Amino acid sequence: MPIIDDFPIIMVNERETGMRSEEWEGILRDVLSVSVCWKVHRRSLSTQDSSFCVVLRGARLGQAVLSDVLQAGCVPVIMADSYILPFSEVLDWKRASVVIPEEKLPEMYSILKSIPHRQVEEMQRQARWFWEAYFSSMKAIGMTTLQVINDRIYPYAARTYEQWNNPPAVKWASVNNPLFLPLIPPRSPGFTAVVLTYDRVESLFRVITEISKVPSLAKLLVVWNNQNKSPPEESLWPKVAVPLKVVRTKENKLSNRFFPFDEIETEAVLAIDDDIIMLTSDELQFGYEVWREFPDRLVGYPGRLHLWDHEMGKWKYESEWTNEVSMVLTGAAFYHKYFNYLYTYKMPGDIKNWVDAHMNCEDIAMNFLVANITGKAPIKVTPRKKFKCPECTAIDGLSLDQTHMVERSECINKFATVFGTMPLKVVEHRADPVLYKDDFPEKLKSFPNIGSL
Repeated sequence: MPIIDDFPIIMVNERETGMRSEEWEGILRDVLSVSVCWKVHRRSLSTQDSSFCVVLRGARLGQAVLSDVLQAGCVPVIMADSYILPFSEVLDWKRASVVIPEEKLPEMYSILKSIPHRQVEEMQRQARWFWEAYFSSMKAIGMTTLQVINDRIYPYAARTYEQWNNPPAVKWASVNNPLFLPLIPPRSPGFTAVVLTYDRVESLFRVITEISKVPSLAKLLVVWNNQNKSPPEESLWPKVAVPLKVVRTKENKLSNRFFPFDEIETEAVLAIDDDIIMLTSDELQFGYEVWREFPDRLVGYPGRLHLWDHEMGKWKYESEWTNEVSMVLTGAAFYHKYFNYLYTYKMPGDIKNWVDAHMNCEDIAMNFLVANITGKAPIKVTPRKKFKCPECTAIDGLSLDQTHMVERSECINKFATVFGTMPLKVVEHRADPVLYKDDFPEKLKSFPNIGSL
């Protein structure tokens, strides 16, 4: 049985595959050392000792072995191009299986090895739950089939994605989320990165390339804010492993970054500018993990603070290093997609028009909105305090302009007047990985590549 780090893998197949075990072994010999378990008996202990169970193409329409694999809590690795997974209309198999095209057989080892340790364990639990809920008996299979048919006939009363794919959670009467969100959203659906861009194509492509390295990225959505120039041809864009969609806007507005696009299908959204090339994949993955535990918060990197200027008798925007934080920049920040709807359609007064007219402060407006709805402060993650890169200059960096700082202070006072209160909350802490500063081997840390500034 081959081993991928700590994860054993077993090859399983239907008896009627049409290929002898020695033929498969010959194909796989150059890929990884593998012992083909050719005849898998029901309730076989071999699958129970494995993390990945590779289901190969068989001659029969269905793959009965898939049920054995799920029952054992083994993650199915589907290598059968013609096979449609059962109930795929409603079940999100990405959360419980790995589908690899047959032509990518030589890459199987590297693909499975790249899956994070914790994600494998979560996929195993999801596979086991799929079996218990939908495949454990003829009654379960029959009732699932009838429910799918019922959902087609009566879509208004159909079960939601969460009801189909989330195991029932233990409900405590005293624990509630203010937005009626899951206390901890599942990791597997991942997040959608929304990149606002205008004309910095080279920088945009670098950002896309870097974000694509984040394990939990589910989709890339590029908001093309330039009405006078078309986006680059499809062949010129970076090749990434997730769907990449370009949306062209009708007007050049900063608020476009927070529009509730239909293409955003995940709960988590990463808003990121087209010049934020300095964040590492570890920083972004860690930010997403923190957001999962606090899905009603803004989770970002550089923090900012609002202060009361006693001499001027008004609020002041502070961007220098302080011991306190009341805002995080949405040049790179995670938040729940529900806030896109609130920003676009429920923002108080003329704040949205103010932002678009001044081409500034959309991040402050979002901080005001979230704090006003939740009564909570944002969460700053990792030590990074500035979006700073070697290529950045005073000419390119809008935030370095003193006029810009004055406008930011004006925004805070304007928004406080519209809201009728100051909703921003001040905190004196940030979130770092548990072993961030520990004298511990880097290879044993979950997030070793965390920037210092």
